[in-house]
Amino acid sequence: MARETKKAAPKAAKKFKLPKTLAQCADLYFNVREERLKAVKALEPLKDQETALKTHLIDNVPKSQASGIAGKVARVTVVTKDVAQVKDWDKLYKWIKKTGNFQVLGRAISAEAVEEITEKTGKPIPGIGTFKVVSLSLNKV
Repeated sequence: MARETKKAAPKAAKKFKLPKTLAQCADLYFNVREERLKAVKALEPLKDQETALKTHLIDNVPKSQASGIAGKVARVTVVTKDVAQVKDWDKLYKWIKKTGNFQVLGRAISAEAVEEITEKTGKPIPGIGTFKVVSLSLNKV
């Protein structure tokens, strides 16, 4: 299994030499994570500017299909599309049971709701199992 773990490691981890001790790895992990979070925070003004520009363009570019606005680098056209939204869950569930078209539903469950129901009833929910997720807890010392 140790070999499988090494093969599954991301390629990015192979580009630098790992520290000799686990304690040094923990410290480096913390420092690299802090650098990444600072970089993400530094990008927030760009994201805010991008959002403001997008909103401004959506609000001001002509909405007809053939119209838009072109600069020297890019052309923008406002595109509108319909997105499905459930208005009556009871009617939808009834239709799904009748037709068997379960594919209209996503295949995700709410882990929080499952945990809450299981704790409340003391019984597992039929058809739901669990698996272990391994992660790290990181705290500055």
